[in-house]
Amino acid sequence: MSTAAAVVQDFMKAFREQDRPAAERLMAGDFDFTSPQDDHLDRDAWLRICFPTADHFDAPATTLQLIEVDGLVIHRYEYVVDGIRFRNVEALEVRGGQVHAVEVYFGGAVDRRS
Repeated sequence: MSTAAAVVQDFMKAFREQDRPAAERLMAGDFDFTSPQDDHLDRDAWLRICFPTADHFDAPATTLQLIEVDGLVIHRYEYVVDGIRFRNVEALEVRGGQVHAVEVYFGGAVDRRS
């Protein structure tokens, strides 16, 4: 069985590559996604609303830290949109090789264009 951190990496890869079948395999039936913009989206809503947004980023997100503790994975990453670099943190609950919950915490811009 994969470690929780490996499941998160595979889930992020599926999002980045827009591989919906892979994402669906990694998502539990009780999947729950929460962010400052989305309050408790279920699996179907996340696939409809969030999954197609990978093209909003200038390049794939870069993982800065991936910390696993008892099935909870903290993923801190950096991404660029319109030339501006941002950092976010996600807490992902992984059980039985599937992602059950994602909580996203948005960070501000790391740097700005002059």
